[in-house]
Amino acid sequence: MSVVPIVFALLTALCNALNVVTQHLASIGDPAHSKGWQFVRYLVANPLWLFGWLALAGSFVFQALALHNGLLSVVQPLLVTELVFALVLRRLWLRQRIRAVTWWSAAVTCVSLALFLAVSEPTGSSTAPAGGEWVGATLASITAAGLLCLLAVRGTPGRRAALLGAATAVLWALVATYIKAATDSLTRYGVGGMFGHWPVYALILGGLTAELLDQTTLHVGPLSMSQPFLVVVDPIVSIALSVWVFDESFTENVPRLAIGSLSFTLMCASVMALARTAPATMDAAVPRGRGFSVPSS
Repeated sequence: MSVVPIVFALLTALCNALNVVTQHLASIGDPAHSKGWQFVRYLVANPLWLFGWLALAGSFVFQALALHNGLLSVVQPLLVTELVFALVLRRLWLRQRIRAVTWWSAAVTCVSLALFLAVSEPTGSSTAPAGGEWVGATLASITAAGLLCLLAVRGTPGRRAALLGAATAVLWALVATYIKAATDSLTRYGVGGMFGHWPVYALILGGLTAELLDQTTLHVGPLSMSQPFLVVVDPIVSIALSVWVFDESFTENVPRLAIGSLSFTLMCASVMALARTAPATMDAAVPRGRGFSVPSS
């Protein structure tokens, strides 16, 4: 397993965490409590808010580099470390008090993730999947996300947030496949030639749709319900798409595969525990809460 895509994936997670923390601090730091366009002008003039956008741009570049050089089944699960990086930033920068159970959840997340990647031995990857595979994977992902959105039309805010969070994660996983395909087009045909092929347009359309659904998810219900599904469903769907679209595979050794499956399940459980036990706000005076206000990418 190459170290390069792992490093880029971790840098992606770190940039995502920086984006969330800096832009949140900027948004709550207006002493005049401006509204409307005055608030927008305040944000645009705030270096911290602009740094957040720079971090977001960096996360996209690093994710593209990670996916171009590595496997989807490796890169996407590593992005859950965004929650761990954000937790460290909140403790060291914001001086928030973090509960012991949250630190334990973060530790278990890192260990189980490392064990999953080590024992499951992801290999392979087709850089030129057949058109039928793309059509099938895209239709399946859109259908799944659509059904989840329909189920989220009614119900309690918590139920709606959870379902929309899962739908958003499905779309982000699909977008990751488009990023990988677009970087391949860029390498083959150059900047100008890339726009003569479909992946870049699928990436733009898919990314905008996922972002709009992401923002909707953040407004319909509590983050304590949406965040765990946003973070956990993405790597699950990404692994399925990696096998379907890019023909990636895992070890055929049954004991190692069993350990890898258990490790992945434990990682998902610990991520959900981390998201639900971290402070609900970025107020340093709040020692505990439900829900981690870190949106997925």
